[in-house]
Amino acid sequence: MRRTDNSRLDAPKGLRPSVLPARNRESRDRFGRATEWVARAMGTPWFLLILTFFCLVWIGYNTWGPENFRFDSAALGFTALTLILSLQASYAAPLILLAQNRQDDRDRVQIEQDRQRAERNLADTEYLAREVVALRLAMKDMVSKEFIRQELRSLLEELEKDRPEHEQTGTAGDGGR
Repeated sequence: MRRTDNSRLDAPKGLRPSVLPARNRESRDRFGRATEWVARAMGTPWFLLILTFFCLVWIGYNTWGPENFRFDSAALGFTALTLILSLQASYAAPLILLAQNRQDDRDRVQIEQDRQRAERNLADTEYLAREVVALRLAMKDMVSKEFIRQELRSLLEELEKDRPEHEQTGTAGDGGR
């Protein structure tokens, strides 16, 4: 019996058949959300109050209730209540761990996204800083309004020096032009 290429164990996961039947991703996510809800609910003051009330009612009924209808003996240390609380604790710990693992996964993804966003922001900031420096350097080469005024004044002074004397004073030596 010869194996086909897509059943090899060294093939990528997408190319080889799964050993276990494929599970529905949505049902796993629904279970994960349920565990998170249970873990969140167990960490509330209301849960503690309700659990305390339940234990008090249980102990009270099995201590002072009608003897024929008692289902847990105070003489035996409320064995059934102890078993129920142990069962609740044995389920609570894994549910809380599952919820914590899901939260860790979300935190890991969020941290990676934050790191990528910080890298982009840093690159953008460095680019903008280079652009500002380039603009500052370009502005040093640009002519200012004051520089133009000063140049115009110096040109005007040169023109006035080069003009003949009678044009500067405005006398009628131009022959009636």
